[in-house]
Amino acid sequence: MDSIIKSSMQKALTYPAYRELVKKLSEQNSTTGSEKTEALATYTKLNDKRMKRWDKTLKISETSQQRVSEFDNPVTWLVITESWCGDAAHVLPVLNKMAELNNHIDFKIVLRDENLELMDLFLTNGSKSIPKLIMIDNQTNDVLNTYGPRPSEATSFVNRYKAKYGTLTPEFKEDLQHWYNNDKGQNIIKDITELLCESEPNVCQ
Repeated sequence: MDSIIKSSMQKALTYPAYRELVKKLSEQNSTTGSEKTEALATYTKLNDKRMKRWDKTLKISETSQQRVSEFDNPVTWLVITESWCGDAAHVLPVLNKMAELNNHIDFKIVLRDENLELMDLFLTNGSKSIPKLIMIDNQTNDVLNTYGPRPSEATSFVNRYKAKYGTLTPEFKEDLQHWYNNDKGQNIIKDITELLCESEPNVCQ
């Protein structure tokens, strides 16, 4: 496991580099990933706009800023994603803004289809669901926690719908995008802050 994570980290992108990649692919009507379709290219273009918007407008409360800034264990936040993933377009900008608050947090991004061995270590109910955040202790290389593919409230929203209707319809996926837009990243901030508290309780005292 350590060797797979280490190998993936060597191929990882910074958030600015990832944003530049998505922007470039958007302009070329292309996408990351092993599957190149018109639909996925369209999603990449849409996600570039979403991330650009969140990069500019996301707000983190003073309380949350303080809690994140007090975390003093050097960690890497390694996220597995692809440019076409709608959930990732909402989650990654929030993670980046939180990581920027603390020099102990090194935020890196890898592409799923180029790191399938890594993805297989962090499946969600047997599925290669993305985005997936892996929190790694830089001193011990231990995996402290994982997060994703969706924030807790969105996960409940999805699970309730699946239990009732069996599958996610295009209409539901649109409703989910509205949920993200209305939530403005706050559920993600809450979830991640709670994970930081789990690994370092003094952050939340």
